[in-house]
Amino acid sequence: MNDPEGELPMIKQYRDWIQKSPSENDPERSRFFTDGLIVLDTNILLSLYEYTPAARQQVLDALRNVQPLLWLPHQVGLEFFQNRHRVIIGRKKALEESQRTLRNKISDAKKALKEARTHTQKMLIRYAQDTEASSKLEKQISDKVINDLLSDLSSTLEGQASRLREYDISVSPNGEGDTVLSQVADLFREQIASPPDPELTRRRVEEASLYRFPNLIPPGFKDAGKGTALASSGDFLLWEETISHMAASENRSHLLFVSNDTKEDWYQPSGEGRSEPRPWPYLKSEMRMRAGAELRIETPGTFYRGINHFLHAEIAETTYAEIDRASVGAVPTSITETAAIRTQPPPDLVAAALDAAGLEDALVYATSNTTHRFLLLWWLIGATTQLGRRTPTDEEPDVLFMPATRATTQPDPSWVPGVRLHLGEWPYRSSSWIAPWFADTINASSVRDRKILQGLAAQQLAFKPRDIQAD
Repeated sequence: MNDPEGELPMIKQYRDWIQKSPSENDPERSRFFTDGLIVLDTNILLSLYEYTPAARQQVLDALRNVQPLLWLPHQVGLEFFQNRHRVIIGRKKALEESQRTLRNKISDAKKALKEARTHTQKMLIRYAQDTEASSKLEKQISDKVINDLLSDLSSTLEGQASRLREYDISVSPNGEGDTVLSQVADLFREQIASPPDPELTRRRVEEASLYRFPNLIPPGFKDAGKGTALASSGDFLLWEETISHMAASENRSHLLFVSNDTKEDWYQPSGEGRSEPRPWPYLKSEMRMRAGAELRIETPGTFYRGINHFLHAEIAETTYAEIDRASVGAVPTSITETAAIRTQPPPDLVAAALDAAGLEDALVYATSNTTHRFLLLWWLIGATTQLGRRTPTDEEPDVLFMPATRATTQPDPSWVPGVRLHLGEWPYRSSSWIAPWFADTINASSVRDRKILQGLAAQQLAFKPRDIQAD
């Protein structure tokens, strides 16, 4: 399989579908880092705002090793400038929220100790008639004793929380003070694409929405229906722009595309003998057919390790850990079921959603299935905003899935009929289908939480917001 020229025509034509998943040890990989063209997706550039200063500097230094190979599509540049302030504001709010959360937790700890003391006093009097021990306990664990006990611990925690301000990125709306922006601009210099002709963009959007997306042709079909046709076509516009550029390049025959995005419109799911997803073979074949170039897609951790390996960039293990953590924790602008499974919900949004719904914190641990837990928490985050229980934050993603649907046919083989939920608690028992993760959570929840969850789901079904999908 390594020598296409020596293969039979049919094997050669469809080789991308039978070749193994890409490996860091592929013999041809070095060419992508030495004389190919490198395109960084928008999420790679936005991730620079998420790193600590030391890690960010190492990543930028590594990128300078491949600076002559970098090229910025117009679509990537546009999305970067549209979203950078959202990321910066999100970071700032997260740092501010950490201090508020700390103060609340300390206050809760004081309250819990006082309640524990009061409870013990009541039990001593009720069951032992020991008023002396109760009075003694009042003196031993007085409010002052509790405050003094937690004072040193509070000071230590607050000192560390205050130090987090050093990691804030304060910039003005026009970009003044944004050193990340200036360094990104210096990386690309003149190696940026001009805006495409509006008529060409219109034709590409029509091709995406009318032909490619309905037929699930990658990339970008998972974004179909999210906002306007133009807004949902971002991945496809980037793809078309890159193919056109490669087709016009006389000295580039290898394209390395780096992205955090591993959803199913870029990666073929595991199965058919594959233990893990792989970039869609269709993408490699299309790049070769239309641009005469070889395509390789890598995630950021693999890409930066490649720069280290082939170009001897100095990247510390702690920086790789930050890169991997930012990749896993990257929150997209909208959350589908697929994205929810792969994206850990931010703790501040989880806490806000639980509070808005009136649910206990213990609900987070109601199910041991991590996939089901992520789906539940993301749904709660979306449902509490969609039903007006709370106001979404500026950087909060839209949640585009529901735990139940009213339909005559089963939406998916794994969904269960509404009669699985409790009689008297679920109004659509005979006319609904329930997602397996929701049924699992309901069965593992307390009676109180169970009723609240079913109530939210029922309200959402009655509300039927236009932009929420049942599957």
